[in-house]
Amino acid sequence: MPLTRISLARGKSPDYLRALSDSLHRSLVEAFEVPPDDRFQIIHQHEPGELVFDRHYLGGPRSGDFVLFQITAGRPRSTGTKAGFYRRLVDRLAEAPGLRPEDVMVVISTTQLDDWSFAGGVASMVRDDRSAR
Repeated sequence: MPLTRISLARGKSPDYLRALSDSLHRSLVEAFEVPPDDRFQIIHQHEPGELVFDRHYLGGPRSGDFVLFQITAGRPRSTGTKAGFYRRLVDRLAEAPGLRPEDVMVVISTTQLDDWSFAGGVASMVRDDRSAR
């Protein structure tokens, strides 16, 4: 049940954005234990000066194609699972849309099950709340 906010500079084509989205989703399914129909993403395209990043801090050199993936997950994953996901993601993104690994940053945060309401005003992942309606 991850929700991913994808931040990048404005100006990429709809095909590029679709490839970015699809590569992320395939990576989540393949390496982050996410069901195939669990797809929630928000793509933010920023004007010049609105996406500020260091071009060399703990990686790089980063280019103007830098993309930040902020993933909010519903449960923790092991360090090994995260590491495998990071590798799978940069491999997929290199294939399509052709993003360099140096231009990919990922931040994962986790939440509790009752922090999610997918619809209907209920805590969708909590059994007691779903059965109360």
